[in-house]
Amino acid sequence: MTNLDFSLIFLLLLATQFSIKLYLAQRQIRHVLRHRHQVPLPFRERISLENHQRAADYTAAKVSLGMVDLLVQSIWLVMLTAGGLLSSLQSLLASAWLLLFPDDLPGPGLDFQISLIMLVILLGSIIDIPFSLWRQFVIDQRFGFNRMTLGLWFSDQIKGLAISVILGIPFLVLVLWMMQQTGQHWWLWVWATWMIFQLAVMVIWPTWIAPLFNRFEPLQEGEVRTAVESLLNRCGFSSQGLFVMDGSKRSAHGNAYFTGMGQSKRIVFFDTLLAQLSSREIEAVLAHELGHFKHRHILKRIVLSAVFSFFALALLAWVMNQAWFYRGLGLIPLPGSQASAALLLFSLVIPVFLFPIQPLMSWWSRKHEFEADAYAASQTQAADLESALIKLIKDNAATLTPDPIHSAIYDSHPPASIRIARLQALSERLGSAVGLANGKTPQAASTR
Repeated sequence: MTNLDFSLIFLLLLATQFSIKLYLAQRQIRHVLRHRHQVPLPFRERISLENHQRAADYTAAKVSLGMVDLLVQSIWLVMLTAGGLLSSLQSLLASAWLLLFPDDLPGPGLDFQISLIMLVILLGSIIDIPFSLWRQFVIDQRFGFNRMTLGLWFSDQIKGLAISVILGIPFLVLVLWMMQQTGQHWWLWVWATWMIFQLAVMVIWPTWIAPLFNRFEPLQEGEVRTAVESLLNRCGFSSQGLFVMDGSKRSAHGNAYFTGMGQSKRIVFFDTLLAQLSSREIEAVLAHELGHFKHRHILKRIVLSAVFSFFALALLAWVMNQAWFYRGLGLIPLPGSQASAALLLFSLVIPVFLFPIQPLMSWWSRKHEFEADAYAASQTQAADLESALIKLIKDNAATLTPDPIHSAIYDSHPPASIRIARLQALSERLGSAVGLANGKTPQAASTR
């Protein structure tokens, strides 16, 4: 393959991806606004027209901003690669490095290579700042979700940067060292190290990192804790504790989640969720999360991540030795910096080549959500989960009318109408099963 061939393939794929994403975003906006003036029939008794229109406008605003973000990020990627900006940044940094550290000659060491990677990451983060601010302080503010101050936003950014430096730079140094010093099978060493690093972060996140951003307090004794502990006992699930997170200091959105692994597992409820739902609804939401645990969805995703990273690193090891890979993306590595150049370019362009598998990953995620819903319906009342979902849909301004194609490609959760219909069918089926177990006919059981 020639340099020009690879460059044309990359630019063609990028243009195709950009066009498809732009088309899908426009479809989503048109579809949502077209159905803005009428609440879908299954929801008319529980969601007002005002709430439905607010959700449509919120969705359109977020997608519209996403279109601008997509344009800017695509231009940035083209500038870095085909536009030669990455090569210029390398040259500028090398010139500055020679003035500051003349003893580093004849070639750049790990410190120079790390600096180039961090410079590109920093510039990309700066480009993202206006979009992050607009989402938080314009869109979420307009729709009543933002509770974050500008000071808190900057504090989060500084903490996030500090964590990235403390954890990321030593790991990156280790990876580059292995790429240069462990022979042709370096990618196996990097793969094993990456998996250990991921698992270690999962362990330390709940107790060491998450508390830097939020306050976590034990769930107080009462009706909710009693219901939750009863559910955990029925499901045979153990954790290191039940915690309430002060999510309300940043957003009005509600959520609940598991975090950690092994002995560090925690169950966390947003304080906004506890304020929105009844104890039975909270129990049903937790049962859904337990469904992910029982069906080993988290383990399956870890395994998928391991398989993907294995083949991705094997591919990186191959393209690292191909001159067309560097030249086709507008960068000629300085002597001794081939490893960092390959890693940087690969991380920049691999999302473009992986976009075709996005629908498959979304389908797999939605399948997991259906399985977790079914588990929740078997452990609690399906009607309670249905009620909780409708409240969360209303309070989080989630659209009831997503474009089917946009949803199929992007959405990790099933559309509300399909999900609610399945829960209702599950409720009827489980009711029929109970009736049959008690000696009733299916017709009699389903009409109780």
